[in-house]
Amino acid sequence: MSILVRRSGILSTIQDLGRPGFRRYGINPGGVMDRTACRLVNLLLGNKESDAVLEMHFPAAEVIFESQCKIAVGGADFAASLNGAGIENWRTYSADSGSVLCFGEKRSGNRAYLAVGGGFDVSEWLGSRSTNLSAGIGGSGGGRLMKGDRIAIADRPWESDHYRRNRSVSPSLLPLYSGFPTLRVITGAEFELLDERSKSAFTQQEFGLSRNSDRMGFRLKSDPLSMTKPIEMVSTAVSFGTIQLLPGGQLILLMADHQTTGGYPRIAHVIERDLPVAGQLGGHDKVGFHIISLEVAEALNFEFERDMALFRAGCRTREEYQ
Repeated sequence: MSILVRRSGILSTIQDLGRPGFRRYGINPGGVMDRTACRLVNLLLGNKESDAVLEMHFPAAEVIFESQCKIAVGGADFAASLNGAGIENWRTYSADSGSVLCFGEKRSGNRAYLAVGGGFDVSEWLGSRSTNLSAGIGGSGGGRLMKGDRIAIADRPWESDHYRRNRSVSPSLLPLYSGFPTLRVITGAEFELLDERSKSAFTQQEFGLSRNSDRMGFRLKSDPLSMTKPIEMVSTAVSFGTIQLLPGGQLILLMADHQTTGGYPRIAHVIERDLPVAGQLGGHDKVGFHIISLEVAEALNFEFERDMALFRAGCRTREEYQ
């Protein structure tokens, strides 16, 4: 069981939820840019939430299914079609052997995810199948997928009726993707070192994404922010969603392939609930920030994880009783 890459797309890689636990060795977790999309499309198919998926930027990959399998597409809407017929995001479909999946246009978002029943069967490195592009390890040979690559699908039984029945995700679980979102943040350790004008500007002005942005971080363009006085910092821990102030007064929002430590002031951190929205930003998009308390951020995450637990239980129940 496998898929064949007929067209590679601009950047298509095998990713999962990452490889946490190794930052002390300088190895970042990496993984998908949109964790919610990865989790949802896998759950739809009865996979583990951490199973490997195909992350695609637009123009996206074109793939041929070399055996019958169940599929789901989520994240960005790239006008997916299966054998020429349009298919929807967040819904399961059956792909027969020889079926072709294409993506026609970018309607919203910047990263689409393809999951297959059973997950992609590529070798693990430090407990993850994610591609680490800078290290050239993981995924399919440590790099982006190329025309002619063949990716194995983990073997899985398909005889049960519930595998042939289509499922979909409730809209209440879906991230509110936007080309100009307001991301909720908690203040960082160095936020109070900003001068008063910059503190106000951080939440009142818009920030455009620079073309010099990638999976490591989004460079943001705006009127420069400044601090009350220059400081020298020892490199400290950073994470997915950390917002740092660069020497020129511009900001960088660290993304999935961020470094493990950084020496620039940490102004804020995007909350876990809004990271999927940030992960769908791309060129020409803009973003604003809204500061909330840590307690509110934790409550929002708890609420979402409760809803995910209910969805997970619902998927499991349908498998057991259908």
